[in-house]
Amino acid sequence: MKIIEYFTAEQPEHWLREIEKCDWSAGQYLHALLRDGKLKELVGQTAKVLLLVEESTQKLVSFCTLAPLDDIQPTQLTPWIGFVYTFPEYRGRRCAGRLLACAEKLAAAEGMQAVYISTSHTGLYEKYGYTFYQMLKDVEGEDSRVYIKALQGKTGGACMEPGSPIDKA
Repeated sequence: MKIIEYFTAEQPEHWLREIEKCDWSAGQYLHALLRDGKLKELVGQTAKVLLLVEESTQKLVSFCTLAPLDDIQPTQLTPWIGFVYTFPEYRGRRCAGRLLACAEKLAAAEGMQAVYISTSHTGLYEKYGYTFYQMLKDVEGEDSRVYIKALQGKTGGACMEPGSPIDKA
């Protein structure tokens, strides 16, 4: 398995079709945002969509975003890891953890001190070193659990396969 970035990947239309197979409503929303070219408008121009893929089969295993904003807006907190999803047949293998670690490295390389996650889940992100930060309202006015992970001591570096450049725009 390897991690690629959607906006710089070869065959983005293939990866868009793979995201569309997701059975989660937020994944379907991400698909629509990507299809319509609206993701960066919503969460920031530097947004990245990290894809953990099975190279031999060209199957999407897991995905997440790393962006200046997520569903907690307006906020001074940044960056956010969002849209974290692993397809059911790959769950229990810490696939999301690989993506989280990659997003953390990318954020550290950009000089960020911490990353945030907004979720309704309890007990999922703690195993990856995230701690509960506070309850905040999301864009729909619903309560959301916000988690934080400090990046002190983390070094930026390659977490993606060679030949998978990161879009700096």
